[in-house]
Amino acid sequence: MVVAIFVVAAIAAGGYGLWYILIGATAPAAVSEASQVIPDGVSVPAPATFDGSWQVNQSLGSIKDFSSSWVGYRVKEQLAGVGGHTAVGRTPKVTGSLTLGGSTVRAVSITADLTALASDDSQRDDQLRRQAIKTDSFPTATFTLNGPIDLGALPADGKTISVSATGSLTIHGTTKSVQVSLQAQRRGGIIAVAGSLPIVFTDYGFSGPNSFAVVSVNDNGLMELHLLFTHV
Repeated sequence: MVVAIFVVAAIAAGGYGLWYILIGATAPAAVSEASQVIPDGVSVPAPATFDGSWQVNQSLGSIKDFSSSWVGYRVKEQLAGVGGHTAVGRTPKVTGSLTLGGSTVRAVSITADLTALASDDSQRDDQLRRQAIKTDSFPTATFTLNGPIDLGALPADGKTISVSATGSLTIHGTTKSVQVSLQAQRRGGIIAVAGSLPIVFTDYGFSGPNSFAVVSVNDNGLMELHLLFTHV
């Protein structure tokens, strides 16, 4: 149900740019703070059967208000002359599918395009192409479910449930087994999954970037995700 990626921030801006980042732009709310999994105004009629393949839908919602499908990162940093700041970047370019049979999720495979990560500052995004996660060299991240998830029963329409997904997460060319806690919801013909996962960067073979403007970057962050699936 998830793929993810974690990146750190590097900024090569002057003082004015740094103050703009900190004060002029507000970081998006964390996934855990979201009031609902499927945003208002996003709807699809229910299919005749819920069994079969469901694909990540890139046409529903908008990345502008994060009502669409996306994955991304949330990392704390200290900026020179400014202080603490939370860097948040997200990519809407996510593909993949899950297979549902009765009340069991039988398979999940997800790929995220990391080259499309966008934060509140394009200079940070450009730095990540060459430093830290190096999206020029490692343009995608993937997640594959390692075993079925027994839901017990198919959730009622509109009900949100908590699920745990164990799978293989590949970032920066390194694959690790992870267990992700998620909130899942079905409404009409949409299955939505949202959640976050703590990541230690060195576990995936990268560390924070070097920049005169960045005093320090935490050695860990959160992967965040919000995926909308529709039946095919």
